Amino acid sequence: MIKLQVIGNLGKDCVTNAVNGKNVINFNVAHTEKFRDAQGNQKDKTIWVECAYWTDRTGIAPYLKKGTQVYAEGTPEVRTYPKNDGTTGVSLTLRVSNVQLLGSKTEGGGGGYSGGGEPSYSSQSAPVSSGRVTSANDVTEPMDDLPF
Repeated sequence: MIKLQVIGNLGKDCVTNAVNGKNVINFNVAHTEKFRDAQGNQKDKTIWVECAYWTDRTGIAPYLKKGTQVYAEGTPEVRTYPKNDGTTGVSLTLRVSNVQLLGSKTEGGGGGYSGGGEPSYSSQSAPVSSGRVTSANDVTEPMDDLPF
């Protein structure tokens, strides 16, 4: 078995369809890698992965919006399609078995989920209250009781 894992941002809102009585959520995930070429110039390379999530659990679909960062895993599938010039094209598609929301950009430019009444998760690394950062000395809970 071959397993493929993808972390990236959705390029557009997902599309939910019913095919032969089964639900499929189609979306694409982009990952941009930054690198330097032989001359030392900064370059960007974006890789797009088409994803098909066959599931009865379509409740996640409203949250799969353009810009949302997701983690998706599954098995790769090779698809063929006719091109405009009459030749056959080939593409790699991810048949998703698990998808998780990692976050999205809000309109204000900060981190967290946007819209839909979902809770907003801050991109800050430490909780802030009254302008003071909580330190390790302020924690009163035992350190060996991890929540996971």
